[in-house]
Amino acid sequence: MQITDIKIRKLFDDGPMKAIVSATFDGQLAVHDIKVINARDKYFIVMPSRKNPDGTYRDIVHPINADFRGKLEEQIIAAYHAECEAAREAGLSSDSAS
Repeated sequence: MQITDIKIRKLFDDGPMKAIVSATFDGQLAVHDIKVINARDKYFIVMPSRKNPDGTYRDIVHPINADFRGKLEEQIIAAYHAECEAAREAGLSSDSAS
């Protein structure tokens, strides 16, 4: 399965959540609301999830193996950094980028 597109939907300046992202696979399947998080000086992604009645969260969609998760995380974080750089070069606040 190939990651054919990554769109940074929203950037955030404050807090650990840095972006909301959509990814397209094989040009046929889109996954929305992937979050880019920065905590303890490390970036990682959090897949879309739903809150259960007991207050816990369950992923709606997620990679099945560590290799694909690593590939997905690497490409999304690279796209996030590229979007941040483009926003800086354009002189925009990251909250105004979409």
